[in-house]
Amino acid sequence: MSFLREISPLVKNTFLSERDVLSICAAQIAAEIQQDERKNYNEVLDLSSGDLHRGGIKSITFVRQVLAACFYPALLEDDSLPLDVKQRADGLLRQCDGGSVGSYTDSCGIVKIKQCVSKFITRRDGGVPSSPDNIFITSGSQMLMLKLLVQSGGSCRTGVLIPVPTYATFTQALEDQGAAIIPYHLCEEQGWTLQVEELRRALHAGRRTCNPVALYICNPGNPTGIIQSRKSIEEVIRFAAEERLFLLADEVYQSCVYGEDTEFESYKKVLSEMGSTIASTVELASFNSASKGFMGECGLRGGYVELVNLDPAVKEYTRTLFSTRSSPPVGGQIALDLMTDPPKPGDPSFLTFSEVEVFGEIPGISCQPLKAGFFVFPCLHLPLRAIKWAKKKQMEPDMLYCLHLLEETGLHVRPGCEFGQRKDSYHFRFDTMEDALQRLKTFHKQFMKEFS
Repeated sequence: MSFLREISPLVKNTFLSERDVLSICAAQIAAEIQQDERKNYNEVLDLSSGDLHRGGIKSITFVRQVLAACFYPALLEDDSLPLDVKQRADGLLRQCDGGSVGSYTDSCGIVKIKQCVSKFITRRDGGVPSSPDNIFITSGSQMLMLKLLVQSGGSCRTGVLIPVPTYATFTQALEDQGAAIIPYHLCEEQGWTLQVEELRRALHAGRRTCNPVALYICNPGNPTGIIQSRKSIEEVIRFAAEERLFLLADEVYQSCVYGEDTEFESYKKVLSEMGSTIASTVELASFNSASKGFMGECGLRGGYVELVNLDPAVKEYTRTLFSTRSSPPVGGQIALDLMTDPPKPGDPSFLTFSEVEVFGEIPGISCQPLKAGFFVFPCLHLPLRAIKWAKKKQMEPDMLYCLHLLEETGLHVRPGCEFGQRKDSYHFRFDTMEDALQRLKTFHKQFMKEFS
C-alpha cells in the first residue's frame, strides 16, 4: 500500500533549489579529488551555508575546552586546563540535573543561563532592563515564533514582510508554515538601506492578497553585511506602530561590527528610548544565537529569543508552545552561556579577536562596504554574452557563474537568485577569506575575458 496521496502538499511542492544543484556538484568534485581525478586544486572551499568552521575558521579554544570538560567531567582534574575553564565547566554542571549534560533541562532553557543572557542584554543596551522570564532558549526560536503568529488555515493567509535579499532558510520556514511572503527590497545603490517608503509599498500590495501581521528585519544584514542606523530603526519602529505589525528582529550578527563610525544598537534599546506610547506597545521578538556571529558554532544549535511588550496571555501561549518541545540541546545552551559571558581581561582564557578584512574591488564586481556580519553580497556586472549563454541553458546568470566558479576553482558560494534580488541584477554571497578571494580573482578574470 502506498501513502503517496497522504504526503503533505508542502512536501510535494518542495523543489531542487540552486543550493541543492551546487551542493550535488560540490560533492561530486570532492569525490573526484579523493580519487586524484582533479589536479588544479586539492579541496572544495565551502562558503555556501554560512558555516564558518566548514569554511576553515578555527573554533575558539575556551569554548571547546569548557564543552570538553562538561561532556567529560574527569577533565576537571586535568592540570592542563586553565583555571577559569574548570570553574566555568564546574558551575555549568552544577546547573544540570545529576551533574550531567545528558539530562533534560527546562523546556525554555537552564535558569542560570537565562539569567546570564538577561544580564548580557542589559549590559549591551546600556542598562535597559531585561527579565529572564521574557527569554526563551531554543534550537529554533524563529520557527516557534512563526508557529505562534502564522494562521495557515482560513481564507486569508497570514503575511510576513521580509527583505530582499534574504537568506533562503527563513523563506523556506515561512513557506513551511503556510505563510504568505511579502517581499520588500533593500536599496543597493544606497548601501542596502531599508527605506520606509518601500515597506509601505510592500505592505499595501500584500494587503490585497493576505493579512500582514509581522515585519522581519535582519540587522546586521545577511547576506548584505549592512547595519541599520538608529534613525532607520526608529523609522521602522514607528511604521510598525502605525500599521500594528509584530517586529521580528534577527540580530544574530550583533557582535560582528567593524569600522569606527559603525555601531550596533538593538531594536529593543531604541524602542525603549522612544515615546512612552510606542515604547510600551510595539511588540517585538529579538533573536540571537551562538550558532552564528563570531562563535559560528552552527552544529551546536543554541539561540534565544527575547519577547518585548507581549500581552501576558499571549506570552503564556508562547510558554505553552515552547513546553511542548523537548529541552533545547545542552551543548548549545553552554555555548550560549559562553557567548553572553566570555572571559574578561585578566582571566587566563581572555581572547582577542582580529578585525575582518573588507572585500576588495575587482573589475566586473561592485560591492557595498562590509559594515557587520561575515558576508558581503557583491553585484556581478556580467557581459551580455554570458547572460545570453546562461538563459540558453535555462539558468539564472549568477547561478551559472557560481557553478563554473565551483567547477574551476573548488570555491562553493551561493548565487543571488537564491536570496532574492531585483530583476536583471546578479549577485552572490561571499565570505572574505583570503584563500577564497584569491580563487575568485583568478576565476573572474578568466570568466570575463572568455565572455567579453
